[in-house]
This record gives sequence, C-alpha cells and structure tokens, in this order.
Amino acid sequence: MPTYQYKCKECGYLFEVFQSMSAEPIKICPKCKAPVKRLIGPGSGPIFKGTGFYQTDYKNKETSSSSKGTTSSTKETTSSAKETTSSAKETTSSAKETTSSAKETTSSAKEITKNSS
Repeated sequence: MPTYQYKCKECGYLFEVFQSMSAEPIKICPKCKAPVKRLIGPGSGPIFKGTGFYQTDYKNKETSSSSKGTTSSTKETTSSAKETTSSAKETTSSAKETTSSAKETTSSAKEITKNSS
C-alpha cells in the first residue's frame, strides 16, 4: 500500500496518509477542515525479492576447463610484464651510464678550456 501526500489549500498543512490504491482520496484537512489536494510523490523504488539480482547469484560453482585457460593466460601476462619491467630497468641503467659518460666528457672539456686560456 502506498503512502500519499496531501496539502491543505487554505492553511498549507502537509500530511501523509498510508492507504490502499483503491481507497477514496482524503478531501478534508484534519487541522482546519478545508479542502486538500493530493500531491504526486516520487513513490518508492522497485523492490527486488528472490534470487538472480546479484552477480554472485550466477557464480559458477564448478571449475571448468575455460577457467583453467584463463589462469594460464594470466601467468603468461604476468611473465610478459616481468620481462617488460626487466627491460625498462636495463634501459634506465644504460641511460644512467650515458649520462655519467656525458658528465665526464663535459668535465674534460672544461679542463681543456681552462688550460688553453
């Protein structure tokens, strides 16, 4: 059964009444006995009862061969990620060596410039 909202046309009194859909709407304000208007409310959302409304309701309880394939694929992806990380570390190490070599070259060039002036 829904809850209906009413508003008095005279005093502005707002009130709610819990009544069946087939019941006659209230016509008189309980405070001042003036006519009232039934308001259109937002209503309530749908109520889902029973199973089948959650993702976990459909969870497969048996282990199938397709899920084993997924595990293998996950292991391959993890291995590939590790290789990529290792490659990135090597590249970083190489860049550091290049930077160190460039600093030494710059230092040598400064010494030569000082000695020639």
